[in-house]
Amino acid sequence: MSIFEGQGASASGGGKGQVKIMLNGKEREVVDDTTVLGLLNELDIKPQGIAVELNLEIVSKSKYNETVLKDRDKVEIVRMVGGG
Repeated sequence: MSIFEGQGASASGGGKGQVKIMLNGKEREVVDDTTVLGLLNELDIKPQGIAVELNLEIVSKSKYNETVLKDRDKVEIVRMVGGG
């Protein structure tokens, strides 16, 4: 089950352009200049307990606010699950 079920594409952001990304295998539009942190906020996901992969590279949590998403970026967001 995806952590994004029931959440569609974002609405237009005050005249800014849109970029298309792939989010966990599904196409989604976000406002131009959206950062990883901005995407997480839009999805109502707290950065704790997750990992973000951008174009096959893990994004450091310290870079979430400065990593801007670009057209055709591939983003994977996964929850960490404990266990043994």
